[in-house]
Amino acid sequence: MDIDDLLQSFKYFGVELGLERIKQLLSRLGNPQQNFPIIHVAGTNGKGSVCAYLSSILTQAGYRVGRYTSPHLVDWTERICLNQEPISSHTLGTILEQVKAAIPKNCSDPPTLFEVTTAAAWLYFAQQQVDVAVIEVGLGGRLDATNVCDRVLVSIITSLSWEHWQRLGPTLADIAKEKAGILKYGCPAVIGPLPPEARAVVESRVNQLGCPVVWVDSAVDLPEGKTPSTGKHLRWVEYGGVSYNLPLLGEVQLVNSAIAIATVQVLQQQGWEIPEDAIALGMAKTTWLGRLQWTSWENHHLLIDGAHNQASAQVLRQYVDTLGKSVNWVMGILSTKDHAGIFNALLRPGDRLSLVPVPDHSSAELDYLATLAQQICPTLADCAMYPELVTGLRGTFNKAEAEEKITVLCGSLYLVGHFLRTEAFVGGNGNS
Repeated sequence: MDIDDLLQSFKYFGVELGLERIKQLLSRLGNPQQNFPIIHVAGTNGKGSVCAYLSSILTQAGYRVGRYTSPHLVDWTERICLNQEPISSHTLGTILEQVKAAIPKNCSDPPTLFEVTTAAAWLYFAQQQVDVAVIEVGLGGRLDATNVCDRVLVSIITSLSWEHWQRLGPTLADIAKEKAGILKYGCPAVIGPLPPEARAVVESRVNQLGCPVVWVDSAVDLPEGKTPSTGKHLRWVEYGGVSYNLPLLGEVQLVNSAIAIATVQVLQQQGWEIPEDAIALGMAKTTWLGRLQWTSWENHHLLIDGAHNQASAQVLRQYVDTLGKSVNWVMGILSTKDHAGIFNALLRPGDRLSLVPVPDHSSAELDYLATLAQQICPTLADCAMYPELVTGLRGTFNKAEAEEKITVLCGSLYLVGHFLRTEAFVGGNGNS
């Protein structure tokens, strides 16, 4: 059963925020979202890794855990997981058929693609009788298709920065108002560090709703002598009195992991049995594909990362700066993104830039990106354009001094997903 074929009829409706269509669809399916509690995760960046940490910990604690995230990188089945395992293609096809059957023929306002897949996740989790589901917001929060559940254990806002302004509003305050739309009356909230303009909006909403709130600080590295002796070079950190191994790369994971630990502590206060060994093992076993992930391509080392907005690009730049080398950037960016913000965060004198299109999406014009990049960083060692990704990678690695630099593929999760789907991908370490 081909999932793309099943979903093809919905692809043309794009993103259309609003709750009426999803509520009607879920009602016709028997309101499966009411059958289990959720942990609801919003934010500009960090949502996926926080969902990964939480679902891994809760699985280790012995619970039956659903996880719904988006977008997928390689396969639709990645979006809907049960105890860390993606739904099978056959089962996803069966669930989608049930969802499609609930949509009236000649429907005047049909659900969007995201609403259909979200309904499929709710239905699957209900049928599987999960104890809890970790649900990532798709876009915004207030009018996102995931914002239809009253049984919320914890509402999480990981971070806020300037993205999707075309739909959420032109200022950080506007964006914060939309993200804060997931907060519920009296429901605990766990919130990461926010810019002052955004924090003021979220704090006002928290107070208005009477939400018990944890404002999360960063975890800290454990000093020598306080880290467990494992025989391996691992990064051990501490937050809220809990020590754990940090498996994902990048300084931002000090915050993302702390958000997960703070959420677990809220659940413990609610009576959920989550022992310390489950936290430690769950954190250590967490993986999150395509984010600061080292892999190899045609016998070359390659770092891949989405870095699709300025904030995530800053995280990537911060990480590569720790490696002490100039960078070969292989980049493709969607037309709707903050191109100048991404380039300002990433490009430095002496770097090389190879621009490629993002396949099957609204990709920014390469000529425009090349001109902008050279305006922002006139001292680039090179700026080249390639018609597709494999050609761009080969052109980059064929440069005489390529191996003296770090080569990074980034700019779009869709581009990273395309890379991972192609036969050119020969395998990575899978641990980041």
